[in-house]
Amino acid sequence: MMSFDKELNQTARALLNKIESKTAIIGVVGLGYVGLPLAVEKAKAGYKVIGFDIQQKRVDMVNDGVNYIGDVVNEELSEITSKKLLEATVDYSRIAEVDAVAICVPTPLDTYKQPDTSYVESSGKEIAKYLHEGMLIVLESTTYPGTTEEVLKPILEATKLTCGEDFFLAYSPERVDPGNKHFNTKNTPKVVGGITETCTAIAGELYKQVLEGDVHLVTSPAVAEMEKILENTFRHLNIALANEMAILCDRMGIDVWEVVDAAATKPYGFMAFYPGPGLGGHCIPIDPFYLTWKAREYNYHTKLIEIAGEINNSMPDFVIDRSMKILNKEKKALNGSKVVVLGLSYKKDIDDVRESPSLIIIEELEKAGAEWIPVDPFVKEFKFRGEAVKTHDLTLELIQSADLVLITTDHTPFDYEMIAKHADVIFDTRNALRDYKDLAAKYYRL
Repeated sequence: MMSFDKELNQTARALLNKIESKTAIIGVVGLGYVGLPLAVEKAKAGYKVIGFDIQQKRVDMVNDGVNYIGDVVNEELSEITSKKLLEATVDYSRIAEVDAVAICVPTPLDTYKQPDTSYVESSGKEIAKYLHEGMLIVLESTTYPGTTEEVLKPILEATKLTCGEDFFLAYSPERVDPGNKHFNTKNTPKVVGGITETCTAIAGELYKQVLEGDVHLVTSPAVAEMEKILENTFRHLNIALANEMAILCDRMGIDVWEVVDAAATKPYGFMAFYPGPGLGGHCIPIDPFYLTWKAREYNYHTKLIEIAGEINNSMPDFVIDRSMKILNKEKKALNGSKVVVLGLSYKKDIDDVRESPSLIIIEELEKAGAEWIPVDPFVKEFKFRGEAVKTHDLTLELIQSADLVLITTDHTPFDYEMIAKHADVIFDTRNALRDYKDLAAKYYRL
């Protein structure tokens, strides 16, 4: 129990006892890339977990022990559902059964790049309907500093229960890196900031019972919200720098990949970031703009973040422009050329196409009149202009028939040796063929 145990009221003490004895029932709202792995870890730790989602298909799959998230181990999901440690439902009235609930819902940007907190608000309103004394609520969705206190807390306190006394509210940002072979939900350190010290203590104790990574307590939800934005803005800015270097190196006839690898030999003061066809996923392309939006409230303009966004958003156009120039060298136009696009997900070895630059590139290929053939071993079908499009298998015949092989995601299962040997022209935006480039007849990279 926390060091200031004597300061806890009876309600807080009872909840902490449930958490430590693992008799607490845990709820997770949103069973996507963040919510399902979290629900699985809490169930593996010995808690009874109820997952809530608005999609009946997801709920049915969880209850049948069928996995749909890459970072969840199939056998583990099957085992905990068969033991009834985890069940899923679309019935939000069952929130009344839980002692603690994590909110893991999307926080997208609208068309004006302003935060859309509607999913958080609707989740808060559903929880408020069944809020009871001795309940912990933790928001995990990435958002702007102030969301927990300014948006979620008033919704919950409208029930006339008092935060920090009757119920407990905290923010703990998700740290999910799909496809990461070393760090996952269980072993990644967790940051927790509550409305009050008691809120922080209770939320921190729950995560300590579930996770292997360190639990770092901060003084407020705003600190935790801001540090999450800092994490992703750090990557956003450094990727933009790498992309701008790639554009300049292209004009100067310098190999940017060799430049970054050389710089990475320095054992201090440098961290290697590599260029690519653009940013994807739910976090890096979106999260920094939460801060840009919030900063306007304080009459501050986040110039560096916005410039980085312009650079990263321009990369799909740069890829199309380079593709045109590469085909021109072959006395071919992009219009009418057959382009095999290798990789649709935003990063290697996952099936997530959210905000993927590959989809933007395909859109531009379509506008340019090219015949594009999508290939991705992890994405069997995707939406393009509202229609479902099936991907193709990677075959020798397909590679040989292409005017241009465009590598947009460096998936491990791709046969790069075969691609290098048999493709007529290759444009590699990920340096995927670095070990086979000498086998290629005509090889270009970003």
